Amino acid sequence: QVQLVESGGGLVQAGGSLRLACAVSGRTFSIYKMGWFRQAPGKEREFVASINWNSDTTSYADSVKGRFTISKDNAKTTVHLQMNSLKPEDTAIYYCARRPITTSQYDSWGQGTQVTVSS
Repeated sequence: QVQLVESGGGLVQAGGSLRLACAVSGRTFSIYKMGWFRQAPGKEREFVASINWNSDTTSYADSVKGRFTISKDNAKTTVHLQMNSLKPEDTAIYYCARRPITTSQYDSWGQGTQVTVSS
């Protein structure tokens, strides 16, 4: 198993920035990709961004392309989500998740961190 702990959420005005962090520990050798997802009130959870664990290949939802950047540190202990030009519609609980080598599904999740963007 891996343990995932998110931090960095908060309240920000539209146009502002936040940097989320996901601390990763445990069986990190099992990771194929790390992803960020979000869930707004009354909506289904949606994909935001992902990064391959052993490369720098990234993927983004169309709604955040050009505004959000996912990255990981060289020690592979933290995954970041830099969020710029935030919009009220970015308000949600943000979760990081692991996709293991053995499956095509994300199967380990953090507890989430709240991001609120005021207009």
